[in-house]
Amino acid sequence: MILHVTPHLPPDQAANALLPAHLGAWGADAGIEVAYLAHPPRAGSPAPVAGPVTWSTPSHGGGLLKALRFRSIAASRRIAQEADPLLARAALVHLHSNGLLTEVMARLARRRGIPTVLTLYGTEIWHYRPKRIVDLFTAMYRSASAVTFYSRGLYDRAIELGLTRPNLVVAYPPVVERFAPVDPSVRADLRRRLGLSRRHVLVNVKRLHPLAGQVHLLDAMPAVLQAHPDTELVICGTGALRGELEARAAALRIAGHVRFAGLVDNEVVADYNRAADVFVLPSLLEALPTVAVEALACGTPVVSADHPGGVELHGLFGDDVAVVPREDGGRLAAALVERLAAPRRTLPATAGILDRHFRPAAVRGQYFALYDRLVPGIVRAAVAGAPS
Repeated sequence: MILHVTPHLPPDQAANALLPAHLGAWGADAGIEVAYLAHPPRAGSPAPVAGPVTWSTPSHGGGLLKALRFRSIAASRRIAQEADPLLARAALVHLHSNGLLTEVMARLARRRGIPTVLTLYGTEIWHYRPKRIVDLFTAMYRSASAVTFYSRGLYDRAIELGLTRPNLVVAYPPVVERFAPVDPSVRADLRRRLGLSRRHVLVNVKRLHPLAGQVHLLDAMPAVLQAHPDTELVICGTGALRGELEARAAALRIAGHVRFAGLVDNEVVADYNRAADVFVLPSLLEALPTVAVEALACGTPVVSADHPGGVELHGLFGDDVAVVPREDGGRLAAALVERLAAPRRTLPATAGILDRHFRPAAVRGQYFALYDRLVPGIVRAAVAGAPS
């Protein structure tokens, strides 16, 4: 049995919720028993996944003293009790991200001699600071049988931090087949169904949070509208900043050109991406922005801030991803004006890059090969033929 230990599962839309769900589904399709140990969703009811889930209530608090406080010791004991029947059956434990849940599980798996895979998504490395006394994250990192990184930039940063060790792998996030291009007549129909009547459409998909940088996108819009007045910006996502961003749009007198779509289903996100002329990602920090790759998979070019993820995507996809300085509304506006002056779909080479690095068959094969190397035979003969 493969046990996935993760702080999130769907309906949470975090990367460390979606990848465990995908991996579990692929494993179940290949005949592998799968189970989960996870924190309950932040909102809403749990979504179905491929195996049984043991829900572990998270411990709150932070900092170095967290591991020394009584409640954290008690939480560690509770996690051990929850994990005991799962570890008794597990041949492999896949740990997703950091936090007390995964860090305690890493120690428990190590005591039992169970191989572990640790997947790092971004903040664990961007904000890494070794601790002097109790450093559960570094212990988990060092003891894992293999570590996978969500991006090459994240891997490079780990090496810069001195986190060199054997069995380090870059495995990009999967982009499912629903994110795919459509022909011009279908795009026109999508625009009608989505109520997008203006000539040009810009799309952003991200939680409404300061690090997502939507305020800089709004600041860029007056200059965009001066050059291309028949333009609409659609922002998909929820968050505490919605009221502030709506007020900002009103103050800039662009509210009639901005749609705050709220939280939308992935199918609708795919439709917005197909309908858009440009996907815009003004975030201040990203490891590898799956939302931007999904847009590329729909045939829509990207304008991104120069966070590590944007720079990496530009290196992979070339002219289909334009990069501008972070927090610079003027440079962002100039890039968007240029893109809208000559709208186009993504270049033919982009589909091949997606197939090699991001489509489910490629990502599944990479993880299954790693699983089989750590626990020979766990994936059996179904690796090549497992369905998407």
